[in-house]
Amino acid sequence: MDFQNIRFEVEAGVARITLNRPDKMNSFNAAMHGELREALDRIQGDRGVRVLVLTGAGRGFCAGQDLADAEVRFTPGQTPPDLGDVVERHYKPLIMRLANLRVPTLAAVNGMAAGAGASLALACDLVVASKSASFLQAFSKVGLIPDTGGSWVLPQRVGMARAMGLAMLAEKLPAEKAAEWGLIWAAVEDAEFASTVDGLAKQLAAMPTKALVRTRQAMQAAPSHTLEEQLSMEAGFMRELGRSADYVEGVSAFLEKRAPKFTGE
Repeated sequence: MDFQNIRFEVEAGVARITLNRPDKMNSFNAAMHGELREALDRIQGDRGVRVLVLTGAGRGFCAGQDLADAEVRFTPGQTPPDLGDVVERHYKPLIMRLANLRVPTLAAVNGMAAGAGASLALACDLVVASKSASFLQAFSKVGLIPDTGGSWVLPQRVGMARAMGLAMLAEKLPAEKAAEWGLIWAAVEDAEFASTVDGLAKQLAAMPTKALVRTRQAMQAAPSHTLEEQLSMEAGFMRELGRSADYVEGVSAFLEKRAPKFTGE
């Protein structure tokens, strides 16, 4: 595929997807969704990829849905399109691809993340933002609810009171406060943002990939599990990982007092 709405590159085990509609604040259209599906499928099938970094071109991360896109555009007096169908065909599969990706995911939020753009960032395993960035649950401003997994992740990250305030009042949340509230991993100085993201990507790419993904799966499952169910899930993952090449390498490196060389297997 000849990518027009995203940039996609892989180097030294790090896959980078850059949303690339800077003149539209990287807002989603149908073509971007198609390109994201293709890129994520390539990552899923490439055993050389060890981590995904997702970011935006220009001054913003992603402004959410492009309301001028043909799939959602309408004029007053017309019947609006079926937004539920758009969610089912585009946003739900996108978030499920990220949730089931075989490598850890890092959102590098370089500016405004609004609406589905904020939810997209929060769907990643780790979120790092520049201090000048912000998050906005803009849905209530146009009579909608947080989608793209926003209504699922917000209460779990920041609690019901803050989640309801963010969703109903649609107030901009600065990156530093997002980090203080536990919504994201870290907010860093703008001048240090690129190097911080590169450092984290390199660190994650060198770690035991399967263990990181199983950690994601265990933590996502926990809210719907009883303690006993979660303990059983942990046992199953530990049984699997305890027979992995990375576990053997990790223990060997510890005993030999050297740095481990994980392969993700």
